[in-house]
Amino acid sequence: MGKIAIIGGSGFYGLADFGGKKVVRTSFGQPSDFLSTAKIGDTEAIFLPRHGQGHLIPPHEINYRANIWALKSQGVDRILSVTACGSLKEHLRPLDFVIVDQFIDLAVNRKNTFFDTGCVAHVSMANPVCPALRKQLISLSRRFPAVTIHTTGTYLNINGPHFSSRAESAMYQQFADVIGMTNATEAKLAREAGICYATLACVTDYDSWHPEFEHVTVEMILDNLRKNVEHAQKLVQAFLTEPYTKPDCNCGESLKYALITDPKKRRILTKMKKCFNHIRGA
Repeated sequence: MGKIAIIGGSGFYGLADFGGKKVVRTSFGQPSDFLSTAKIGDTEAIFLPRHGQGHLIPPHEINYRANIWALKSQGVDRILSVTACGSLKEHLRPLDFVIVDQFIDLAVNRKNTFFDTGCVAHVSMANPVCPALRKQLISLSRRFPAVTIHTTGTYLNINGPHFSSRAESAMYQQFADVIGMTNATEAKLAREAGICYATLACVTDYDSWHPEFEHVTVEMILDNLRKNVEHAQKLVQAFLTEPYTKPDCNCGESLKYALITDPKKRRILTKMKKCFNHIRGA
């Protein structure tokens, strides 16, 4: 049946009923924290805080490969990522949610692929979010009329940990809807791992372009995130209690036509072969 994982972001460090604790070590180092586990109805679920408990790891130093690898190694086939973000559009107000459908990645100097020298893969990121998970989230959003949930949006991923200058923020407005520091990296690795991935973005601020909100502060973000977290947890809990249906998507076949290195010369970690059972001829 597979398992579902929730990756929590700033201010979202846990879920009720996730009492199990599992420490996982990977070929790519340590994940951000131990994996919290739970059985919710017929669903086996895992929670992982990307910044660690207590928010110890900045976005540019998160071991994204270890996080996604750890989840894959535990049989996860679906990931719902909950993330704080800034709004680049007037109509996307603080405390709104956005079900992201596209990414623009401006993050640099990150390990955002499992495939290094020895085995080259070029996966398609034309549609970076799993359509089946997005459809499920959109359907669930109708149960929460008190919350404004936007069903499309482009997420711009900057490197961090700094917030944008006003000039940068004004430029970013031209080609994205929300701005964050983490999710495009996760989406790329999840796609390589053959895991369905979707983002629920919680708007905390107007970045720095809005004349009434020029100075983004951590206090402002966390205050709005605390207000959003109750709604986010309810939506996530509803998501987890949905009956399992096999995702109607091609996420699990992401590497079918992506490996370009001569099969006779490919060098892939033994653990990677076992973990990535969607790799053909590796």
